[in-house]
Amino acid sequence: VPLVESGGGEVQAGASLRLSCAASLSRYMPHCMGWARQAPGKEREVIAVFDQDGSTEYAVSVQGRFTISKDDDKRTLSLQMNDLKSEDTAMYYCAAIRRYLGMKCTVGITNFEYWGQGTQVTVSS
Repeated sequence: VPLVESGGGEVQAGASLRLSCAASLSRYMPHCMGWARQAPGKEREVIAVFDQDGSTEYAVSVQGRFTISKDDDKRTLSLQMNDLKSEDTAMYYCAAIRRYLGMKCTVGITNFEYWGQGTQVTVSS
């Protein structure tokens, strides 16, 4: 399993959580990695991406509250979530795609190749 998430849980509104994704992807192939979430009855939404060059992009819904980061030594992708709101309640997934010529690593990606099993985040108001 190339991607394994951890760190979800149940918190009160305004609290913080940090999600981690252990990635066993090829070190020799550049990847665009990201976090997506899916709330009950809603479509899965990519909320943050981290490109091979270190650039990041966020969905408007989490901009300013969430921070994506990557530790190449630990082979871990993280998502720091601050000021959580009830609408952040969802299953959160780590995802990755091998970079190919001309692709753009953005929250508009719809063809991630690899997905984790997900970790549940529940925010109560």
